[in-house]
Amino acid sequence: MPQKKAAPTSKKKVASLSTLKGGEVRPSSPLKQWLLQGHVQEPEGPHSSEKHAHTHSWWQVMCLTGVDYFSTLGYQPGIAFLAAGLLSPVATLLLVLLTLFGALPMYKRVAERSPHGDGSISMLEKLLPYWWGKLFVLALIGFAATGFIITITLSAADASAHLIENPFFKGPLHGREVIVTLALISVLAGVFLKGFKEAVGIAVGLVGIYIGLNLVVLGRGLFDVATHPELLSNWKVGLFQQHANPFLMLTAALMVFPKLALGLSGFETGVVVMPLIKGDPSDTPENPVGRIANAKKLLTAAAILMSVLLMCSSVVTTMLIPAAAFQPAASNHPAGEASGRALAYLAHHLFGNTFGTVYDVSTILILWFAGASAMAGLLNIVPRYLPRYGMAPEWTRAVRPLVLIFTAICFFVTWMFNAGVEEQAAAYATGVLGLMTSATIAVTLAAKREGRKAATYGFALVAAIFIYTTGVNIFAQPEGLWIAFLFTLSIVGLSLVSRIWRVLELRVEGVEVDNIAWTLVREAADGDSVVRIIPNRPEERNEVEYEREEREAREDHQIPDDEQILFFEVYVTDPSDFSDVLKVTGHRYGKYKVLRARSVAIPNAIAAFLLWVSRETGKRPHAYFNWTEGNPIFKIFTFLLFGKGESAPLTREILRRVNKDPETRPVVHSA
Repeated sequence: MPQKKAAPTSKKKVASLSTLKGGEVRPSSPLKQWLLQGHVQEPEGPHSSEKHAHTHSWWQVMCLTGVDYFSTLGYQPGIAFLAAGLLSPVATLLLVLLTLFGALPMYKRVAERSPHGDGSISMLEKLLPYWWGKLFVLALIGFAATGFIITITLSAADASAHLIENPFFKGPLHGREVIVTLALISVLAGVFLKGFKEAVGIAVGLVGIYIGLNLVVLGRGLFDVATHPELLSNWKVGLFQQHANPFLMLTAALMVFPKLALGLSGFETGVVVMPLIKGDPSDTPENPVGRIANAKKLLTAAAILMSVLLMCSSVVTTMLIPAAAFQPAASNHPAGEASGRALAYLAHHLFGNTFGTVYDVSTILILWFAGASAMAGLLNIVPRYLPRYGMAPEWTRAVRPLVLIFTAICFFVTWMFNAGVEEQAAAYATGVLGLMTSATIAVTLAAKREGRKAATYGFALVAAIFIYTTGVNIFAQPEGLWIAFLFTLSIVGLSLVSRIWRVLELRVEGVEVDNIAWTLVREAADGDSVVRIIPNRPEERNEVEYEREEREAREDHQIPDDEQILFFEVYVTDPSDFSDVLKVTGHRYGKYKVLRARSVAIPNAIAAFLLWVSRETGKRPHAYFNWTEGNPIFKIFTFLLFGKGESAPLTREILRRVNKDPETRPVVHSA
């Protein structure tokens, strides 16, 4: 007999996760309460968190990204000279060309596809589903964590260098780089532990002052270069002595330019902060056209401004600063005066110590705030992905425990690198390039799926350049890869342990039923003391199957013929996901009543539905299972990977963890 269809016209959201669990349980100790303050028990939808967010003009938000992006001027020129020597302006020009014609168009595309602050990682998450996608995302998070952690430690180390090399502090603080760096990181952690609230106004002030001071220094430096022709002449002579012709110069620049990748660090931050950008009044969460357009303005303006500053800084530092002043500290000699602070060196030498100190203070503040931007990035990535994957405990949605963990890691990295700026450049470049390379791949794959051949070829070329750049950087500085690999391995390992540890949680964010399902449940509960449910693994899905299953269940479990029963069928969607909303639909096959649901795991879905029935009907549900044949160890791995297994004991254990009272807990029968 064909199924009687009655399409539901509405859905009823009956219970949330906390309702099924019986409400939120507050931490017992004051310390736990303080640590978990602000802990989000139930994450909101992907767009709902933006409803009450304060938005700002795109140029103001550009300043927020600029505390990370523009602050690289504090150390980029020195690193560029150490990498390329007199070839620094040529290598920087290649970086600028890649910025404007490679990274910028690519991240404009990311802004279109990820306008809610997910960044390029979410694009690959959507393009690569199931377990391979999850593992790849974890690897990308490892590279992102590398970039953000090293941003904090490198920025703090460079801020320390500016402070220690200042003539007024050089004496008492000299040789205490690690202590000063740890102190700056501790202050940063203290701000977040107290409750950091992003302040665009502070970022606008810091970036405005910092850019203004840099324009003064660079303007004076370019004036000196222009009025002293011998500087340009000496540079050309030295350049041709090292590289006989322009072809060899270009080849050498291509080889060293991956070391300059620090100048690309601001693009991912630019798309992460998109929810803060003011859009048009007609924008909707599903289609924020105005926000996307303004985000593209942000990316374009930041890229052009940074490109101009990088080119000017490479020219003036290469031609005005002696090579010996760039040398980092070593066992047999102290660091040069321009080590990690080339533009600050010029500020002191061109304008005197008073102006130079003002420049140092500005640089220290923006570098410190760059660490705040990186910490905010970490606090955005971990709660966004790992708890949702079941690959981090629920307490990682709270800010303070994560701040303590990240601060401890930053302390270790600072100690390991002895608070050196140049020494951390390799790890920083590896993290930045790894994340940007993945973004180029995501954009290329998206263009290919959309059938846009010209865009696919163009983005594929950009991806090839970034793959080459990343490869050269790793080959030349393998320590950066080892650090990124260590971060990635730690994240993947801890994530898998967490997933196994949490696999017997309820793993359902809420229960929704349609009108037919709600009617069937009420009919089963009317007049009976219990609600009897038979979890069924569907085959033919017809009256013949349900007649057979009912007869066997009544015989095996001795269910009286006059007792009503409900069939409950679960279809596994993506078992690599950790949780979702359980949506239940009702169906009638003749006299047989069938409820169907889709979920990430069968036992967890059954347990959640039994709890929902108990709360909605006031009756104690009974579920009747049959044992299945097979190796129990194999079934455990099947459950972990595919959401299926020996449902009876797993369902009972999940229920036991949620409801500690055996007198009120839904009953599980096995035969």
